[in-house]
Amino acid sequence: MADKDIKKSKKKSATVCGYPISIFFIVVNEFCERFSYYGMRAVLVLYFKYFLRWDDDFATTIYHTFVALCYLTPILGAIVADSWLGKFKTIVYLSIVYTLGQVVMAISAIHDMTDGNKDGTPDDMTIHVALSMVGLLLIALGTGGIKPCVAAFGGDQFQDHQEKQRSTFFSIFYLSINAGSLLSTIITPILRAQECGIHTQQKCYSLAFGVPAALMVVALIVFIVGSGMYTKTAPQGNILVKVCKCIGFAIKNRFRHRSSEYPKRTHWMDWAEEKYNKLLIAQVKMVVRVLFLYIPLPMFWALFDQQGSRWTLQATTMDGNFGILTIQPDQMQTVNPILILVFVPVVDSVIYPLIAKCKLNFTPLKRMTVGMFLAALAFIAAALVQIQIDKTLPQFPSSTVGQAKFINMINRPLDVKAGTNEFTLQPFRANEDYLNFDNKFELTLGPNATSEISLENGNRSTGVIVESGSSSQPTPIWFTDMKSKPEQGANTIRFLNGFGSVLNVTAGNLDFGVIDKNDMSNYVAVPQGLAKFQIKDDAGQCNYDYNLGFGSSITFIIPTTFTFGPDCGLSIHPVIDIKPNTIHMAWQIPQYFLITAGEVIFSVTGLEFAYSQAPSNMKSVLQAGWLLTVAVGNIIVLIVAEAATLSDQWAEYILFASLLLVVCVVFAIMAHFYTYIDPTKIEAQFAEKEPEDKEKRKSVEMTKKDSFEHRNEDRRSSDSSSDEEETAQSKI
Repeated sequence: MADKDIKKSKKKSATVCGYPISIFFIVVNEFCERFSYYGMRAVLVLYFKYFLRWDDDFATTIYHTFVALCYLTPILGAIVADSWLGKFKTIVYLSIVYTLGQVVMAISAIHDMTDGNKDGTPDDMTIHVALSMVGLLLIALGTGGIKPCVAAFGGDQFQDHQEKQRSTFFSIFYLSINAGSLLSTIITPILRAQECGIHTQQKCYSLAFGVPAALMVVALIVFIVGSGMYTKTAPQGNILVKVCKCIGFAIKNRFRHRSSEYPKRTHWMDWAEEKYNKLLIAQVKMVVRVLFLYIPLPMFWALFDQQGSRWTLQATTMDGNFGILTIQPDQMQTVNPILILVFVPVVDSVIYPLIAKCKLNFTPLKRMTVGMFLAALAFIAAALVQIQIDKTLPQFPSSTVGQAKFINMINRPLDVKAGTNEFTLQPFRANEDYLNFDNKFELTLGPNATSEISLENGNRSTGVIVESGSSSQPTPIWFTDMKSKPEQGANTIRFLNGFGSVLNVTAGNLDFGVIDKNDMSNYVAVPQGLAKFQIKDDAGQCNYDYNLGFGSSITFIIPTTFTFGPDCGLSIHPVIDIKPNTIHMAWQIPQYFLITAGEVIFSVTGLEFAYSQAPSNMKSVLQAGWLLTVAVGNIIVLIVAEAATLSDQWAEYILFASLLLVVCVVFAIMAHFYTYIDPTKIEAQFAEKEPEDKEKRKSVEMTKKDSFEHRNEDRRSSDSSSDEEETAQSKI
């Protein structure tokens, strides 16, 4: 479009206190969009694990594939906006795509859309998986596509004399990003933790996705409402495409002229001189130097983005009781934005000035190296926490071993011999831990009752010992137990009825059902905190309170000696099959502290360095390159998650930390040989030579043209002489 047309598309917007009113709509739009994105992403890995029933590795792989796509699509969005649609239309159209994606995700999480089994888990997950994948693809296209447009569109609203206001706008803009991120990572985990459903009750992922979808609708409406007030700059061509074409021509031209007859050139980009001016080539050289330093950077993001995957899964095996409040595993991600708000001013106002006073040459590349080192330390801290968690986790049976525990429901001590294990069980008590059996074993109860038992490999079972028949011989009744940690930090509770009548047990709106004598109820998931159980029969009711932690599995024994009354709960005995989580979530704070400190030093400095070393018209190219490093980092995670055969999670943390330390050393060496430049001076030098270069190129082209015409004239002259000679010969 001509310059005249571009100017026509601009208009002066109404202002308040020197600021265009239009930026209000842009800031609100960004807040809602970031709330929508980070809110959905906060609960995403738990949705994969607990709703779609994927294992940790596959959930991590799909999570990081999604994040990688979110950071690949900005390149597409920038090209579409700058080359065809313009920023405004690109934001509107892709926001519609984005909103549809969020709505599809909310629909995919409605568990009552398919027939459910007795536990409320959908039998057929195909429709949920299909909708989830479609939703995530639309979200990745939408959020990535508008990412490079919104901030730049906000900058377009200011006139040239409003430089100060523009700077303030960007501060407010990035504050809205952090505010949206912080609030969403607090609120959506709370929404997820609610119970919802028509036929069955489950964790409410549909609500956790639905609220971000609603915020995205609000973001779209607010942005469109401000349409008449915006300054809209028409598309002027994408510099990224131009840079890629210049680099492509240089490489193509270099390989086309590989023979020794062509003179060597100082830099490989100089082979583009036949088509592009030296100023553009010099600018591309500066960009390429920075992009070369970007090569090691994806490894940092490979570690950083695991806060939403591996670290969140780690938090599900920890204790989130902070006294005055209870933290959900996915809410631990809020530590990062909170610390960012603290670290950024402290680092800029205190740390860097102190280092400068100590006269240390703490260059941007050295800062980035330190940031990478801190991220590696964060994963070492995560590994240490994981080792402590692993010590508290039960040893679940392998595929070749069966495990058994015994409960004595006879009102006298009982000697038990199970295989080579011998012990005495007191009345209404269980042995302390599960016993392992790799084949059939002989079970002896008391002096005379002996039987051969065969357990199913890979399972846990409880043998409830009761008196059976006229001889009152001790006999085991077998029940299947939990063979994995309860999900989402809940507690799986069941009741064993040794009382003389049928009982019904409830806990608020949770119903354990009718329990016959010497029978076991089904497991019921009960949340952390004080659980108030009501035990009833036709004759009376017993209120029994028990304080539950996170992730335990407990069998409550109601003995034959049980009686209703004020002290009825004293005779109920809990058997802890799986101990609650004992490692507190607060132990994750050091790793979040280190990774956030690394992010502030690495990310902020990296963007600052890139901007200082890039030509003024090519900063968007480096922004695209920066986002690409984030995408590649997430691809590294999904490769390692699928390829690594490490059975222990702490070992995987150490692997990532080791890889980043190696990359850190490589980056430090690259940084040592980097020479800082002033792009403005270099551009000025080539700008002065530009008219001279144009004359030279024009002269060369004219020379080529003259030479070409001269050769043609000679050829025509030669052809004419040949024709005359042939005519003469024919006459002869």
